[in-house]
Amino acid sequence: MAIHKLTPRKVATAGPGKYEDGGGLRLVVSNTGAKKWVLRFTIDGKRREMGLGSFPDVGLAEAREKATQYRKQVKSGVDPIEARQTEPEKTPTFTTCAARYIRAHRRGWKNAKHARQWVSTLKTYARPEIGKKKVDTITTENILAILSPIWTTKTETAKRVQGRIENILDYAAAHKYCDPLNPARWRGHLDKLLPRPTRVKQVTHHPAMPHTEVPAFMAKLSGNSSVSALALRFLILTATRTSEVLQAQWNEIDLEAAVWTVPAERMKARREHRVPLSDATLGILEALPRIEGNPHLFPGARHGRPLSNMALLQLMRKMGYGVKGDRGNYVPHGFRSSFRDWSGEVSSFPRDVAEMALAHVIENKVEAAYRRGDLFAKRRKMMQEWADYVNKQQAEVIHLNKHA
Repeated sequence: MAIHKLTPRKVATAGPGKYEDGGGLRLVVSNTGAKKWVLRFTIDGKRREMGLGSFPDVGLAEAREKATQYRKQVKSGVDPIEARQTEPEKTPTFTTCAARYIRAHRRGWKNAKHARQWVSTLKTYARPEIGKKKVDTITTENILAILSPIWTTKTETAKRVQGRIENILDYAAAHKYCDPLNPARWRGHLDKLLPRPTRVKQVTHHPAMPHTEVPAFMAKLSGNSSVSALALRFLILTATRTSEVLQAQWNEIDLEAAVWTVPAERMKARREHRVPLSDATLGILEALPRIEGNPHLFPGARHGRPLSNMALLQLMRKMGYGVKGDRGNYVPHGFRSSFRDWSGEVSSFPRDVAEMALAHVIENKVEAAYRRGDLFAKRRKMMQEWADYVNKQQAEVIHLNKHA
């Protein structure tokens, strides 16, 4: 039987399906793009399959090496599956342990993007230094070699990398692969070797349009009937986050009560958030297309999917905003700051009402313990005033046209 049919490029680019390398070795790619190696063999007249690991943790060369080893066992009458079960488990490398940790925890994470960020940051920063190291050989010096170059220049990223490595090594220790004394532990260890992130982190906020410019922007936006434009207007009127808007579904909307209930799993604070809908916001909902098979308020080009995460940013760039834009480097998320500035400088509503409208977490634990309500009635009045404010130029044009 011919073997070594696959190439490294074919393995890396393979879409969903099954791909034979020969000699019983097969690459299986799921509909989600996950890839794993499977060895098929026959022993004692029985057809069996055994997993050889996931790609890219196990590359093509390593998969072939394992397949050759197990085929020899089969030839000598040994079932490699049973033989492997009796072997003491070897200490995994950091990359292998990271993959196991991610698989074990990804269902508890709020979205797929979070899992991708884990993989991306570990691949970029941790893998070059400790990826091939056995988890029981990783030292504090290795961790500092990863973190020190980016600690003062990419502080937020560095702290996330540190936390992720710490979690993975704790996972390894729980499985008795390494010592419980974690070399990536922050409290009581790395905090004695590196400055606190809050002392070196340069806080950068999303560029926000001054609230005084928002009415003119909304007036211009109202002339655009695209789904992206409607979504951006909806975002501004509700002072919510881009992901919350793009993932919004019709079953979350109560038109009669004029309420949008965002489920906890889509909120940053992991708490359900009720959003009062102003008259202008309800008008947008009435203008939205409803596509069979697509539950989202703002449907995208792909069947059953919402608009792309980049849709609103791209719309603003076409209008002359964003990085290097001649109208200002403003981004969609910045409209939350525009709303917050308006609430403090123009409206007469208390600070707490605005903070609740933005679904901000109360950092004071004592205050949070006593705060039971969500100030919904006051927030409804506030969001209506905000809608009247940002739509005032459009209202003035309508008024002039009526008397022309």
